[in-house]
Amino acid sequence: MRTRDTATTSRAMPWLLLVAVVFFAINLRGPIVAIAPVIGQIRHDLGLSAATAGLLTSLPVLCFALATPVAAALIGRAGPERAVYISLTGILVGTLIRAQGGFAVAVIGTLVIGIAITIGNVVVPVVVRRDFPAARVGIVTGVYTAALNVGAMVTSLATAPLAEWLGWRAAITAWAVLVVVAIVAWGQATGWRRSLLADRTTTTVSSGAAPPHRASYRSLTAWLLTLAFGGQAFSYYAITTWLPTILHEVRGLDDKSAGASSSIFQILAVVGALGVPLLANRWRPGSVVGLVGLLWLAMPLGLLLAPQLWPLWSVVGGAAQGGGITIVFIIIVRMSRSDDQARGMSAFVQGGGYLLAATGPSVVGAVHEATGGWSAPLIVVTASVLVLLVTGVTAAARVESRHP
Repeated sequence: MRTRDTATTSRAMPWLLLVAVVFFAINLRGPIVAIAPVIGQIRHDLGLSAATAGLLTSLPVLCFALATPVAAALIGRAGPERAVYISLTGILVGTLIRAQGGFAVAVIGTLVIGIAITIGNVVVPVVVRRDFPAARVGIVTGVYTAALNVGAMVTSLATAPLAEWLGWRAAITAWAVLVVVAIVAWGQATGWRRSLLADRTTTTVSSGAAPPHRASYRSLTAWLLTLAFGGQAFSYYAITTWLPTILHEVRGLDDKSAGASSSIFQILAVVGALGVPLLANRWRPGSVVGLVGLLWLAMPLGLLLAPQLWPLWSVVGGAAQGGGITIVFIIIVRMSRSDDQARGMSAFVQGGGYLLAATGPSVVGAVHEATGGWSAPLIVVTASVLVLLVTGVTAAARVESRHP
């Protein structure tokens, strides 16, 4: 017989835990993007080439892909609560040591951060599935995704002013304060959960043992979701990296105005992250993926055909990219019948997807160099979005047929 505690099955929203998830999420992208606003200062002080300095932002994405199996195994052995603590502790340690020496120390700190964030990426869907009411899973996933973007946005906007005041080393280290806040919030939330479990008896679920599931690599749906996530992430990292350059070269925008385009693209992700769960409660997941994919296509096609309307494309594309990652996570949670399956699916989809995503900036940059323009690179991004659209809709249809 399988048991499930009443805290999990309660209809009440565990608000304290939701706050802890938000603070956790804020730290899952901020430490990575903190490098970008001060990359020039880092290159100057450490004597780095542009390609070498770029490793400080690309290494974490590679960790997302390569360290995912290790993260999944750790979560299975340590449990979600300890895994969150391990993730936050790793982010804290990596943030503190990254700016304390030369390039080698910076790489070590970056790798620690990347592996720690990988653990966080995988464990969140497990926590959401286990501890939040089924009817609220979508909106919690959206809030989590929105918090990822808010963390990235705040860090991007505030690191440069901090560097002017304190220097780049102190500026990128200062974000450790947010990690400490997240550790405290998570400690409060888990303490509340333990006390709740101690006060309530467990109920027996009559369905018997947890239903068996195949390994993710044997599931066609898992492969389709991996391609969908990869198409989403490839497009996101490619656009994030090259959008200011495209607008500078194609539209003649100065660096400040071109940089503002990236801010619009990132900020509007919050709209998609929070809007998609509301749609998912009313529409079939396949319809939501279809809408997200069509809106995403407006970004590369709009820049290709009508670049003068770049603010519109940044708004539409930004909302779409925030919704894209959210709907994939919602599908993973909905199709998972146990915590182990949620962990396995999350690790498989994100591991393969981020492996594809890590190539995005390089592939698009190489196509630009080979062609001397931006039409071909934007066609590559369009093809990537089409992968999200086709494989995402197909995967969602398969899930709907099994979980109507």
